[in-house]
Parts: sequence; C-alpha cells; structure tokens
Amino acid sequence: MDLNLQFWQSEGKTFFQRFYHWLDILDPLLLFKYNKEIEKSRTILSTSEPDITKSLQNKTIKEAWKLSLASMNSSTGDAIPFVFRPPALLPFAVPLAVGVLSLHRNVKQAFNWQLFFHAYTCGFSVSHGNCTQDSKELSYMQVLLSTGTVLFSAGIAVLPHYIMTRYQVPSPSTQSFLTFTRGPVTAALCVFNVLLIRSSEFQNGIEIMDSKGDIVGVSQKAGEKAVGETAISRAVMIGPALCIPDIVLHYLKRTRTFVQYPRLGGSLKIMMIISILGLMIPVSFSWIPQLGTIQRSSIEPEIISSTEETEFFYNRGL
Repeated sequence: MDLNLQFWQSEGKTFFQRFYHWLDILDPLLLFKYNKEIEKSRTILSTSEPDITKSLQNKTIKEAWKLSLASMNSSTGDAIPFVFRPPALLPFAVPLAVGVLSLHRNVKQAFNWQLFFHAYTCGFSVSHGNCTQDSKELSYMQVLLSTGTVLFSAGIAVLPHYIMTRYQVPSPSTQSFLTFTRGPVTAALCVFNVLLIRSSEFQNGIEIMDSKGDIVGVSQKAGEKAVGETAISRAVMIGPALCIPDIVLHYLKRTRTFVQYPRLGGSLKIMMIISILGLMIPVSFSWIPQLGTIQRSSIEPEIISSTEETEFFYNRGL
C-alpha cells in the first residue's frame, strides 16, 4: 500500500478528520517545493514511526506527510504535474470559473473559456486517477478520449450563450433562465467528464488491497465505485461555485445599491466564487474517504476465492 494510502487508512476515518488534514495539504506554499524535497519527504516517511498518529507530533515528519499528500499520486507513486496538484486547484480554477460565468461579447470567446476550464478539469482527473494494467498500451486512446471529451463539453456548455446571441432572445425571463443554466450545465459536464475520462478504471478494473496493504487482485466493481464516488465529489466541489453566484446576483441587482453601482456585481461574483470554491474543495475531498472500502459480497468471485478477507481497500483518486 502506498504511503499516502497508509496515511488515510490511519487518519481518514471521519469527515472532520479528513477535512482538518486537507486544510493543511491545500497550502499553496507546498507548490514551491522541488522534486528533491518531495523525494526526501518520502524517504523520511518510509523510515519514520510506524504509528502515523504519533509521527504527526514530530514537526519534520508532519511537513513530510503534507508534501507527500500534496504532490504524489497514490496509485502510481509518481509526482503529479505542478498545475494539477491539489494546492494548485484553487488558484487555477478560480480564474477559469470566473471566465465561464462571465458574459462574453461573442460565442468564440465563451467557447474558449469553456475549453480552458474543461481542459484543466480533465487534466486534474487524469493526474489523480488509478493506473490500470493496460494504461501504457492505451495512452494514445486516453489522449484522444480526453481531447474529444474537452471539445464536446465546451461545445455543449456554450449553447446557452449561443442561443442568447444568435437568436437575440427578447424575453427577460428567458434570458434569466439561459443565464442560470450556464452554471448547472457546466457542473453536470464536469461530472460527465470524470465518468468518461476515467472510464478505463471500471472497464479494466483497479487494484484492491487487503487490510495489510497487499494487492489481492484487480476489480472492475471497485473501479466503478471509485469513479462514481469521485464524480459525486466533483459535483459537490464545482456545482455550488458555478450555480450560487448567478442566483444571488439575480436578486441583488434589484436592490438600490446595485442599481447605483452596477459594476459591484462583478467584484461580488469573484468574491463568491473564491469563497465558495475555497470551502467546497476541502469539503469535496473529505466527503468520501480517499481510501475507499468495498465489501467481499461486492467483489468478483475469482478474487474472493483466493482470500478470506471480508473488506477490501482501493484508491478512490480525486
């Protein structure tokens, strides 16, 4: 079992415990650490106190855990690309979310922002997914699938803007409806992206482990559970940040203050996106355990025939 998964096995038993740790792991300063420092942290952890709870009382070891959890893929054991590490999510996602919710002059501009947004979320999903047995042979297929998913999502998400500009919808209620649909449609497409981009995990299966961390087989059922849970987590993260600002501003714009200062809406929208996304990122990561569990009754017969374990573990990803 990877070191990061060992950490979550010990320290990820409750939502509040996971939330507390994610607040530390999402520290943006961790992005400025070099690969040598990351490797050093892994070396420290591999030789540290086996009781993880006790080891966290040591400041050096605690910092090593934070760096490892913020930088390494628990499935492959490789460093995650800089821009897709958890601490980079808020700084990169906020400008993209603002661009997605902005009113653009033309469809091309709106499409480009959607393209950038879905390309980033796609890269994040790929970077935090499980490595399957056939991943090397299907790497070109992953590129084609990801590219197609991003283009399709951007095209669908830009439809409300296209309808408003192409047909010049006169009804204020219809315009409001189309404006409100931008956030929910984009959020729904983010969930769709996770299911499609990580589809190889429930097609080929992912590794499952026993309580000692030994790999006992590759399970498609566990892959389905991992991808489904991650899709729910993504909805919890993206949905509120893309849906709430437009709804709140719709009602606030009727007040006297916003009538006098119309530009105030743009600043308030940015503040809401930052605050909502800043809260929902650790909430979504903590909502479902990083180290997932699946019962013996849900596993393929050919796997359970070789072991007496009643519960198995797998890496959910992010």
